[in-house]
Amino acid sequence: MRLLLGLSGGVDSSVAGELLRRQGHAVEALFMKNWEEDDADGVCTAAEDLADARAVAERLGLTLHTANFSADYWERVFEHFLAEYRAGRTPNPDVLCNREVKFKSFLERARDLGFSGIATGHYARVRERDGRFELLKGLDAAKDQSYFLHLLDQYQLSHAHFPVGELEKGEVRALARELGLVTHDKKDSTGVCFIGERNFREFLQRYLPAQPGEIQTPEGEVIGTHHGLMYYTIGQRSGLGIGGVKGYPDAPWFVAEKVLEHNILIAVQGGDHPLLCRGGLLTETPHWIAGTSPPLPLVCRAKTRYRQADQACRVEPHGEGLRVWFDEVQRAITPGQSVVFYAGEVCLGGAVIRAALGAPV
Repeated sequence: MRLLLGLSGGVDSSVAGELLRRQGHAVEALFMKNWEEDDADGVCTAAEDLADARAVAERLGLTLHTANFSADYWERVFEHFLAEYRAGRTPNPDVLCNREVKFKSFLERARDLGFSGIATGHYARVRERDGRFELLKGLDAAKDQSYFLHLLDQYQLSHAHFPVGELEKGEVRALARELGLVTHDKKDSTGVCFIGERNFREFLQRYLPAQPGEIQTPEGEVIGTHHGLMYYTIGQRSGLGIGGVKGYPDAPWFVAEKVLEHNILIAVQGGDHPLLCRGGLLTETPHWIAGTSPPLPLVCRAKTRYRQADQACRVEPHGEGLRVWFDEVQRAITPGQSVVFYAGEVCLGGAVIRAALGAPV
């Protein structure tokens, strides 16, 4: 096939290019720029990433294209990102970025250029079965990225290739060293999709005005001041600025709740405090990768954050969304994040979490 590889300047997409060549595909590469913000603070590495992408493309003998999808990213991803923070929720921009930019704008550009499909360095796999396309977990359980890809549809998956999904991360780095690629020991990116690793509070302040308020206990006692609800997420421990509080033990404090209408942050002591542990959740309208909903109620497994192990659950319809009950209580269910459903290695789809559900235990 004639494939266009999304070459990010990282080790995973670099090795993906070589794997595609070995599979006999005609491969070219594209480096996409999706953020136009002034990078004078030195934390966004677009220029360095482009230099690495050029070096890798030259080493592998790949033609390198470039594209700027910044307008698409701002309109389809970043504006939603800001709106969610204004609403007191904690969004996951990488999920939306995959659907709207990497597997929409990029795929459209590839098709316009005459390519059969696109490839990326994601740790995931695609399988065709009975005319439908399934999204599978990557074989490296520690690096599986199907969680971030759960919004893809049948068209997008039918044109997607994930070569490194069949490998362990160690194998990828070893192959990169063997090939003499400059990215072989490059640190994995952990910042916001396309924006980079920044001081998150300072970054958000550029777009959303800070609104300091009180930090209270569940009983209403004021124990501190927060910098703005948008800077905190459920379950967060660091950055609260709560020292020794008279009458309370010397133990860590955790964010348990945001009271948006009164601009109050509720904090509790103990990572397993009852206010942090819930039995279920409600969601917004779900996305099912197969294109249609599986029969509901559904017994499957799910995760409410990327690094979490799959949890046994029961999924029921609830209005336009879903109601999910877990077999075991879950800690720090966070509105705005995604719950993603699995049947074994197959990712079924997912939905944005609207609210934690169930009385504290």
